[in-house]
Amino acid sequence: MNGQHLLTINTGSSSLKAALYRVGATETCLLAAQADRIGAPGSRLRLEDFRGDTLVERRDALPDHPAALRTLLDQLRIRGWDRDLAAVGHRVVHGGDRYCEPRLIDAEVTENLRRLAQIDPEHMPQALATIEATVRTYPIVPQVACFDTAFHRRMPRVARLYALPRRFAEAGVLRYGFHGLSCEYVMEELRAADPAEADGRVIIAHLGNGASLTAVRGGVGLDTTMGFTPTGGLVMGTRSGDLDPGVLIHLLRSRESDSGVLGDLVTRKAGLLGVSGTSADMRDLLALEEDDPRAAEAIDLFCYQAKKFLGALAAALGGLDTLVFTGGIGEHAAPVRWRICEGLAFLGIRLDQDRNATHAPIISRENGTVVVRVVRTDENQMIARHTHRLTTQEGATNVSF
Repeated sequence: MNGQHLLTINTGSSSLKAALYRVGATETCLLAAQADRIGAPGSRLRLEDFRGDTLVERRDALPDHPAALRTLLDQLRIRGWDRDLAAVGHRVVHGGDRYCEPRLIDAEVTENLRRLAQIDPEHMPQALATIEATVRTYPIVPQVACFDTAFHRRMPRVARLYALPRRFAEAGVLRYGFHGLSCEYVMEELRAADPAEADGRVIIAHLGNGASLTAVRGGVGLDTTMGFTPTGGLVMGTRSGDLDPGVLIHLLRSRESDSGVLGDLVTRKAGLLGVSGTSADMRDLLALEEDDPRAAEAIDLFCYQAKKFLGALAAALGGLDTLVFTGGIGEHAAPVRWRICEGLAFLGIRLDQDRNATHAPIISRENGTVVVRVVRTDENQMIARHTHRLTTQEGATNVSF
């Protein structure tokens, strides 16, 4: 492992993903790591090489994200994999209304992110704790924040507004959108495959435990399903997606719930898990649906809502040229893709059954007017690209706190 290395860190609400790259003319992934079930029984850390072979697998108590990070960094240090570390890039879910591109992390950026924790308490505290722990470990290595909201910052104002008194928008209560790093990566892959498609009318369906659809025209985000937080939009693994605000008011009144209880309900206990009563994982639900009507109903709801949002975004785009499926469900769940696209021939969407079943790069029929693609997303690669570019251009050699 010669040459300079770059580390990317991607914090979720109960997970931590990382990847080590060799940087040069391009970024080459050498190692990938993932810690799961942080703060819960059965925590696990797994490291793989670029071939996907397991190098380390440990089941340790990981009470929080800094503990998971320390365990990961210890594994890198023991093996000498963190030598010649040139930079660290962090996925930061929320950039608020301030950040529209990646930024070198300094005291000012950290303080601004701390304020944003009030908006996104599900992700920001973990991201901040991880950033601070990394800076303590590598105090002279440049650290870069890559924001999941940045891709959507060029959306028209009308797509960002809520119908609330203007003072709320002025205070930052706007639709921000998320999965931006995934959208950026997909658009770069699409441009490499077909520049004309990338310049056309595109819908990106990032379907995973978190799920969203994004409309892109001319390479610029036009609208997206997620809003002020990643809880809005399409039903997800454990998130409710869009709700009538009156539902929350009713729950507050009838059950004397507080904001913490409701927050836990709509982010951790709703979505596919809430409707099925059994699992938030689409793979489990597809295996159960023939014998479990609740699992079948959860799948039906997911596909119906995705179809409905797809139609709405096609209307916002004034038509559709390319539909891209990505994310864990989008890349691997052929039955879900089929059900979402079924009945959308009037939009020009016609899937080829065999291509779809084999997860081909293009799964649409030859006679369809809309190209339907399956693209493997890679947020870590996008973080690595941003971090390498920014630290190289800035000539960053230090982080000031």
